[in-house]
Amino acid sequence: MFADLLAARIDNLGTETAFLVLARARALEAQGREIIHLEIGEPDFDTPRNIIEAGIRALNAGYTHYTPAPGLPEVRAAIAEYATKQKGVPYTAEEVVITPGGKPIIFFTILALVNPGDEVIYPNPGFPIYESVINFVGGKAVTLPLREENDFRLDVGELAALITPKTKLLILNSPANPTGGVLTPEDVARIADLVRGRNIFVLSDEIYDRIVYDGVRPVSIAAQPGMKDWTIILDGFSKTYAMTGWRLGFGLMHRELAEAIAQLMVNSNSCTAAFTQKAGQEALTGPQDAAAAMVAEFKKRRDFIVDGLNSIPGITCKRPLGSFYVFPNIKGLGRSSQELVTFLMEKAGVAALSGAAFGKYGEGYLRLSYANSIENIEKALVKIAAVVKVL
Repeated sequence: MFADLLAARIDNLGTETAFLVLARARALEAQGREIIHLEIGEPDFDTPRNIIEAGIRALNAGYTHYTPAPGLPEVRAAIAEYATKQKGVPYTAEEVVITPGGKPIIFFTILALVNPGDEVIYPNPGFPIYESVINFVGGKAVTLPLREENDFRLDVGELAALITPKTKLLILNSPANPTGGVLTPEDVARIADLVRGRNIFVLSDEIYDRIVYDGVRPVSIAAQPGMKDWTIILDGFSKTYAMTGWRLGFGLMHRELAEAIAQLMVNSNSCTAAFTQKAGQEALTGPQDAAAAMVAEFKKRRDFIVDGLNSIPGITCKRPLGSFYVFPNIKGLGRSSQELVTFLMEKAGVAALSGAAFGKYGEGYLRLSYANSIENIEKALVKIAAVVKVL
């Protein structure tokens, strides 16, 4: 009814397909269908009990009011201390902005830095909100391919060829959604050498940096010489601590940028919920056993789903080093990614995402989340194997 009256900029916004597929899956479940959920990027574990109790204590203690826009001082300080250890970069509380989830850091960073016509280089396949927000503000989205033959890591030479005088921002995501790829320390050092001194900011999405396997330890580009002031790190609590519904993320950045991001908070959300922030403080400073156990279980599931997928004719799958996603190659099945996703949902009751939902270089792949039980993953693999036989 009102579509013609909406602001033109709304047409530039994309979406996150996972939520659309989830809605379709829920609709089928409401009809009595059994659906195995491999589409949504959410830990299937509950938030650890000590964090829940901290949130309850905060509510009972009166943490039900506004906080400063960038966050409670003691929580910002706890995040700075954590980040200093985890990232290997010294941070202070003034360099932390707490937000309701990680996405606002993407949105606010691009809003604060990118003028119409500025170029932003982003990974493809990659988290779709990157491109969506670049287009929304009138920036030019410049695709940086991530290819299977390079373990879904960017090619530094290819990156160099994409940089122009109009390049304002580079987006990195390691460990990556949707591929699970992880940049090597050598990759990160070479990227830093490439952008250093060019007045190019880096938005480093490190939301999965605690969910890694096989002895991998991600390296933040902020730790490279001369890069801290030019890097905005996105991190948060949703993945590591199974706190997706709490809506709690944070950004690490130069204090001048932090002031600008805080202004955007004032103009949008006012602040992040006080009791949620206190729960996050407990997450960082309390026991880490539950987080470690969750990652250990994810590793078992990763190995199980990768081995299972590789046993299905027409499908091959790399073993990812981070996140809780696999990105199997389904080109041997002779169907587009979306065709196969639709077929799996309707015929097999398996909810998956098309690789193309993460950009054109994702065509020929699926994204499957193994944030589900091995029992359900096994059922899904059996169903997938049965369905592809009749394609």
